[in-house]
Amino acid sequence: MNSRGWQEVIGAVGIFGMVIVIVTIVVWNMAATWRARAILARDYEYRTLAEKANRNQDAIEQKLTDIDEHLADLRSRMHSVERVLKEIE
Repeated sequence: MNSRGWQEVIGAVGIFGMVIVIVTIVVWNMAATWRARAILARDYEYRTLAEKANRNQDAIEQKLTDIDEHLADLRSRMHSVERVLKEIE
């Protein structure tokens, strides 16, 4: 092979190497973008789950407050009934 043939081979190998490097970089960046989107989606799901849990906790707290009020009312009524029964005896 003459020197020009070697230059063509070296040039072809160099261009092939550059193409491989560029493709690798593009694939790497696409994978990084995909991972970042997956992380954002996961964070969004966690945030919505946490917000739903907070809403449910607030609803449970409200229901417990209502139950407590009803129990207090029942206790006062029961005491009234007990007093009336004691007066009757």
